[in-house]
Amino acid sequence: MNHVEFSAKLCKGCGYCVKFCPKQIIQMGNVRSAKGYFNPVIEDMSQCIGCLACATVCPEGAIETFKEVEADV
Repeated sequence: MNHVEFSAKLCKGCGYCVKFCPKQIIQMGNVRSAKGYFNPVIEDMSQCIGCLACATVCPEGAIETFKEVEADV
């Protein structure tokens, strides 16, 4: 499964990740960070396709994405 992490320390709540997610699974949360910004959340991570669009458009570099890779055994 793919995984996305949002850094509350870096995120400024611009909403670009929400706007550019092709699956529209990212939403702005309702809890403010220590800096006073609303940070994005993903309710159902299983819907993430690992396209990296959110991380690519983030001007603050506040998004890390992880894509599960099957190991050859």
